[in-house]
Amino acid sequence: MSDVELSAQPPFDELLIREYLLDNPDFFARYPEILLAMRLPHGERGTVSLVERRQELLRNRVNQLEEEITALMTEARRNEKIFRFNNELQFKLLECEDLGEVRQCLSEALMGELGFTHVRLITVHEKDSELGNISTNRLSRGYYFGRLTALESRRLFGAEVGSVALIRLSEHCGQVVFAIASQDPAHFHPEMDNLLLDQLRRLLDHLLPRL
Repeated sequence: MSDVELSAQPPFDELLIREYLLDNPDFFARYPEILLAMRLPHGERGTVSLVERRQELLRNRVNQLEEEITALMTEARRNEKIFRFNNELQFKLLECEDLGEVRQCLSEALMGELGFTHVRLITVHEKDSELGNISTNRLSRGYYFGRLTALESRRLFGAEVGSVALIRLSEHCGQVVFAIASQDPAHFHPEMDNLLLDQLRRLLDHLLPRL
């Protein structure tokens, strides 16, 4: 090894120093002259003191936490709005006296309030091979969130749509699929939470056999 390579390596184990400082956070409080004398390179401001650098990191962390809190509050307000909407819709559905009223209630609420383009309760008959294939291919887990082919979209909704939520109702309702379509291709996606739509499914499972 050359003299240049030897001089480039520190005469101590940096990891040991790191571990020591992490285990002794009061080190610089006991030796403040070291803290004040240390300088760190800064991409925009040249060389800054360790105290300045620490203050900058803390400010950045505070800003990051504020952004995260704002995002959480926005999501909480959105979830509260959806919860209230879902709760009100369920009470309206319980007042329906026949299947026609159920369809109308679902359409007015989901299309009028949430802006969906299509809302359907689709009965899958054994002789309808197209619907049967869609139900088999897309609803192997009982629900599907995402995009459809143009042929599937036209068969289910009579038009091409952006993205869909498909949920198979229980056998007590017959072969019925609860289908919602959005013009936005990214609105429904496989990773989304199905909790609220699952609550609607459970209510429809309870309601439809009684009508």
